[in-house]
Amino acid sequence: MSPHPDLKAKPAPLPFAYLYLAGAIAGVTEITCMYPLDLVKTRLQLQTTSTRARGTIPAAAVTTTTKTVPYTSILDCLRRVVRQEGSQRLYRGVLPLLVAEAPRRAIKFGVNEQWGLALKKLLSIDQFSATQAGFVGSLTGATEAFFVTPFEFVKVRLQDPQSLGKYSGAFDCMRKVATEEGVFTFFHGIESTVWRHTTWSGFYFMSIHVFRMAFPERSNSSKQERLLKNFIAGTIGGTLGVLVSTPFDVIKSRVQNQRRENAKYGFTFPSIIQIHREEGFRALYKGLAPKLVRLGLGGGLLLVTFDGVSELMRRHLAGQTSTIDSLDTS
Repeated sequence: MSPHPDLKAKPAPLPFAYLYLAGAIAGVTEITCMYPLDLVKTRLQLQTTSTRARGTIPAAAVTTTTKTVPYTSILDCLRRVVRQEGSQRLYRGVLPLLVAEAPRRAIKFGVNEQWGLALKKLLSIDQFSATQAGFVGSLTGATEAFFVTPFEFVKVRLQDPQSLGKYSGAFDCMRKVATEEGVFTFFHGIESTVWRHTTWSGFYFMSIHVFRMAFPERSNSSKQERLLKNFIAGTIGGTLGVLVSTPFDVIKSRVQNQRRENAKYGFTFPSIIQIHREEGFRALYKGLAPKLVRLGLGGGLLLVTFDGVSELMRRHLAGQTSTIDSLDTS
């Protein structure tokens, strides 16, 4: 006997705890696979090249944080890191991100929902406009920024090639920074981090809202169609977020990597003007290519992993699989 059609209805949504766990597993998987691109991004952002060094100026005129010939591309950076430092260096600084990933996903899932409910109640509305969805996303990003700043700080310090002989790992970096520079140093760059997260999250959620309003989900849409739409919406939103937030990310990396005795960059917008004046407009978008590559591949991996883990969890809740299997064999 075939199961009744009603048994093929969509399963109930997973409880928040399971969504949180699935999101954390997906996030850790994405970081593990795509982290080398993050290292490339940071190293490109830390390179400082004067406007006079562009073109056919001798290499001696080029000033970089690495005190070597600048990286010219993603592949050039990956190749030189593996050849000069060893393949294990591609994951230097990954531990802070892995530690922060699960709580960060909780913020993404929970805080965005709570800000949304609060704003709907305040405005007495049931549906957001695109601008309102972006505003809630920005609030979520700002909240997330306060949590991730110390982890981002340690990651940047470890990714800097000049730190290879100074810090043996994440815990050694934390100990030495706390001892030599003070515990508040871990929050250096928090202003630029807030700008980075508010702009990225704002444009991300606003773009998703606009896409879903333009292409509403049909009642008879398949799982593959929903997954494809979510992938496209997330990719568009993430791409726009990266384009807007990258200058703030450049400032964040440089502020967090500088020491107090030779501090060059301060507040975000004066630093943007300074970099534009000294290095040109393109310097504000250093690291853009690896960020976009990671966004496309990592975004797809994140969605596929989250969907797969969620489905496995759903099958093991309330005996769902065993019930349907027993009906199939009757």
